[in-house]
Amino acid sequence: MTTSTMPCIAMVALPAAGGSPSECLCRPVLQQKPKTSLKRRIHSPDSYNLNTYLRKSGRKRAIYIPVRAAGSAVSLEKREVASNDAERRLIEGLLGIQGRGRSVSSQQLKEVEQAIIELESAGGVSDPTSSSLIEGRWQLLFTTRPGTASPIQRTFVGVDAFSVFQEILLRDTNDPRVSNIVRFSDAVGELKVEAAALIKDGNRILFQFDRAAFSFKFFPFKVPYPVPFRLLGDEAKGWLDTTYLSHTGNIRISRGNKGTTFVLQKNIEPRQKLFLAISTGKGVQEAIEEIVLSHNSTSVDLDVLAGKWRLMWSSQVPKDESWLERATNGLQNLQIVKDTGNLEILAEFAPGFRLRSRGNVLVSPNQQCEINIKDAAVELGPFKLPFKSTSKLTLDFLYVDGKVCIIRGDNGWLFVHARDDVSN
Repeated sequence: MTTSTMPCIAMVALPAAGGSPSECLCRPVLQQKPKTSLKRRIHSPDSYNLNTYLRKSGRKRAIYIPVRAAGSAVSLEKREVASNDAERRLIEGLLGIQGRGRSVSSQQLKEVEQAIIELESAGGVSDPTSSSLIEGRWQLLFTTRPGTASPIQRTFVGVDAFSVFQEILLRDTNDPRVSNIVRFSDAVGELKVEAAALIKDGNRILFQFDRAAFSFKFFPFKVPYPVPFRLLGDEAKGWLDTTYLSHTGNIRISRGNKGTTFVLQKNIEPRQKLFLAISTGKGVQEAIEEIVLSHNSTSVDLDVLAGKWRLMWSSQVPKDESWLERATNGLQNLQIVKDTGNLEILAEFAPGFRLRSRGNVLVSPNQQCEINIKDAAVELGPFKLPFKSTSKLTLDFLYVDGKVCIIRGDNGWLFVHARDDVSN
């Protein structure tokens, strides 16, 4: 008995590496005088058969039993792992960026853009506008700033002292809305700009701004935002595409009609809270305490410390500081640690005018390090004025990872450094 080529009845529509659908997983199985009844042979509720028996003719025909796509589950798992890794790298890349993208190095921008592209390619929740995960309050972490950006974006988004949020409410309401919120501080209040929203498809939300107001803590009433939205016509309209929504509902990437890319997050991790506190100048020591308490121990060696570290914050300096410490306090400070233990500290007074100190670092098994400064020089362009400067510091590592270093000096100072791999 011969078999003829059977037409495929199912394709697993999972993209392969090259972007084309994977091969058909259907397998034609020819039924040949089964010893057991057909009903007993096809018992799985997940199996599917086509024309197992043609009652009218009495002829037996081929039974199609699509095999469970075991590979599809593996592929999905791999994509989720890739997404989790890209999310982690996105968060890592955003740490230390100022002004939500206003001040960003070329290396940082490259890392962030690469993570965004990978997440958008991997895909998150399908049809995000149909998911309840898109709703709620999102904090803006990063945005591109093209010249066509909105006035509110140009005015407020780049100011670290302000917190920027977006609220999305699409379901369980007769008035679906997308609102942009700028919170000046807990003591001052916020500005809320609202737009009527309409879901166009699985990714796009159409909106039209129609009202806005300041809510100041010291006024019992709202102060209208002086923009006549009704007179703006199409200028008040726009759309927002969600190009990635994580399955946890914590990360969202959106692109607007003016070419702006937004990265938003719902739940901020302790390290992000620390950098946000540094940018606003409030609650830094509380954020440091949260990080330290959430990690029982920190493993430190020269391999971990090797690299470039930029000083982001230090606690109030005591009066008995040395002249060198007083001179460099508050300046752009970069520490370069070699895996050999050599150390350079750069404090920039102005472009081309800086102080360079050299020494070494010794790391002890009890998570302490000793810094010995041996010499220094004032540099003005190509000219150098070396001088003798020796000092010794003992530091305790409170927390160190690939991006953040928190240390405490023997005099109680606290320092927060962020890794900076860009050449200075």
